[in-house]
Amino acid sequence: MSKNARLEARLTPDIHALLKRAAAIQGRSLSDFVVSAARHAAVETIEQADMIRLSQADQEQFAAALCESSPLTPAMERAIRHHEELVGPLVG
Repeated sequence: MSKNARLEARLTPDIHALLKRAAAIQGRSLSDFVVSAARHAAVETIEQADMIRLSQADQEQFAAALCESSPLTPAMERAIRHHEELVGPLVG
């Protein structure tokens, strides 16, 4: 993998020492340690942002909506007929 992007940061001496110590404990370079930690934090942040959270009441309403059977629209009925003509009957 080609590494050609650069990231610079100003640190206090205390934070720099802390990061160097943690990198040494893991047997990594300071740069590798910081990149790995930043990547992990970025992935976790994105996963948390992408997660949908619902209250208990909203969960129940969502589940009820999934369980309710709604009448098929004409477009859905046409799609089913078209699928059956091409592939065969729907199972289930």
